[in-house]
Amino acid sequence: MDCRGKELSFGQRSLIMGILNVTPDSFSDGRRYLDVAAAVDHAKEMAKDGADVIDVGGESSRPGASPASAEEELARILPVVEGLVDEISVPVSIDTCKSEVARRVLESGAHIVNDITALQGDAEMARVVAEMSAGVILMHMRGTPRTMQQSPVYDDVVSDISAWLHCRIEYAETEGIPPDRIIIDPGIGFGKTVNHNLEILRRLDEFRLLKKPILIGTSRKSFIGKILDLPVNSRIEGTAATITWAIAHGADMVRVHDVKAMHRVARMTDALCR
Repeated sequence: MDCRGKELSFGQRSLIMGILNVTPDSFSDGRRYLDVAAAVDHAKEMAKDGADVIDVGGESSRPGASPASAEEELARILPVVEGLVDEISVPVSIDTCKSEVARRVLESGAHIVNDITALQGDAEMARVVAEMSAGVILMHMRGTPRTMQQSPVYDDVVSDISAWLHCRIEYAETEGIPPDRIIIDPGIGFGKTVNHNLEILRRLDEFRLLKKPILIGTSRKSFIGKILDLPVNSRIEGTAATITWAIAHGADMVRVHDVKAMHRVARMTDALCR
């Protein structure tokens, strides 16, 4: 996968996406990396610890979160990306659903757009991704961050998500995004109950039928906290269990906060599974 001159190779080993939230209200690490220098230093540390991609987000997508304006998002993200792209060798992903934000940040050197709306949130996003030769992550979400956890219901959660992602893949390719620049994410925790999340993980291999690399993001999420009755910063073992299972059942990339620990978990799982 060639993303604006940066290459990602899927299949030989599991890839690690390190999370860098530069937001005041993210569920796990809000306010920790609002300072540009602190954010850049943390990204460099994650790259050193084994991250294959750094995913920078300037708008919280936690359940119930209020949207940020494009101006707010750019003010948080742009200085970090500008300070980062010449400091690390791994690709930089931008976690946004706004085409204006995506274009400005890609122009500043980012490589991938991680869109939680799968190109539905902004009619111009697909064109921006295609024109800028960026990679794109298409994630499934029921509703919006503000409404997604209000009694989500599915006929069959895996079949429903698979069919929806199939449609979004077709749309992306029709809009000029090459097939080999698309990654899919079933959206653990985005409009799903605890049981929905567990069912997605149990049947993760069914998403292989879509013939795209699969990204899974379980890190520190609330379904782990509910099962183990633990607060957000005490979920590393639960996260490790879900990462191990996901890799063993078809995940190509995992999106995590604790890069050093989860890099070790992934390498050990790869030794067993690959």
